[in-house]
Amino acid sequence: QVQLVESGGGLVQAGGSLRLSCAASGRYFSTYAMGWFRQAPGNEREFVAAIRWSDSSTYYADSVKGRFTISTNNAKNTVYLQMNSMKPEDTAVYYCTERILSGSVYDEKAYNYWGQGTQVTVSS
Repeated sequence: QVQLVESGGGLVQAGGSLRLSCAASGRYFSTYAMGWFRQAPGNEREFVAAIRWSDSSTYYADSVKGRFTISTNNAKNTVYLQMNSMKPEDTAVYYCTERILSGSVYDEKAYNYWGQGTQVTVSS
């Protein structure tokens, strides 16, 4: 069973930075992509960023493009989300996720494994 464990969340002032990490373990199948989604109170969970394993292509929501960067380490067992120039509207629980099969990285329902989430709060 794949386990995803997020870390790095916390409280930051607007304009500040945080880096989230997601450590993956227990893989038995090849990974197609890993991503980050977030959910703010009262809102549905939304796509933030994803990275495709085959060619390291990256994808971002328009709301974070130019501010957030998704990356992975050489061993491809950890994925990161560097968040810069943060805004109060970035406040949410951030979830790391992994999918096995190919397809749209934006499709939440297509992801197979999810972390427990980490809280990110941006104060104004």
